[in-house]
Amino acid sequence: MDLNQHPLIQTYIQNNRFGDLLGMQFSILAPGKVEYHLKIGTEHLATPFAAHGGVISGLLDATLGVGALSAVCEENQVVSTVEMKVSFFLPVMRGDALIAHSTILQKGKRILFAEAIIHNQNKELVAKATGTLNRYPKEKAGY
Repeated sequence: MDLNQHPLIQTYIQNNRFGDLLGMQFSILAPGKVEYHLKIGTEHLATPFAAHGGVISGLLDATLGVGALSAVCEENQVVSTVEMKVSFFLPVMRGDALIAHSTILQKGKRILFAEAIIHNQNKELVAKATGTLNRYPKEKAGY
């Protein structure tokens, strides 16, 4: 089954108001491997030219989360972020087209450890995050 069409993923998409607000879009490439896209507009700025770090952190968290969700959805589980460490390498500017990727580094019975990276349209690394995510039954999240 194409994980992009998995019922749990589709329900997540329908309920993800934050992703809609920021204009983020993702595609699941394989279990644990997600590609997220975000074009930086004026609504994302903290200065006249540069994006707010919270937007970048939000994109990283979403990439970690959907990556982890795609790794456990076949088990009827969902995830929540327990902790996340973010490193910023370059400023993100208005007009930048960001691409984020996730990798699951460790998948345990309760905890997943993941990494997400963001590149700009010039293939420059602009930010990176590592995160710990908890996995649990979908019913606890209202699915």
